[in-house]
Amino acid sequence: MQELLTEIVVHLSKSHQQMARILDAKRQVTVRMAHMVQALPDEHPQLSGLDGLLDSSSNVTKSIVSYLNSLSDLEEAVADSLTQVVKAMADSDDEE
Repeated sequence: MQELLTEIVVHLSKSHQQMARILDAKRQVTVRMAHMVQALPDEHPQLSGLDGLLDSSSNVTKSIVSYLNSLSDLEEAVADSLTQVVKAMADSDDEE
């Protein structure tokens, strides 16, 4: 039983590591978008007027929110997985 739990933890670890890599890629895109927005001039940006400026700002905000939501989903997945593993380990200790 202990070997099975160890194997599950290893697979969960690899899965969470891949999810973290995806989130890091999302973070890099968001940071680059924020840098682009920061580089815009304060006056008369050439973004098709106010509507273009609002759309661009909205896209950056949505990207940041999406990244933060993904990060919270990863945290929940890690917590759920570890909760199940700890419960299984406690059950296996009780059986012995």
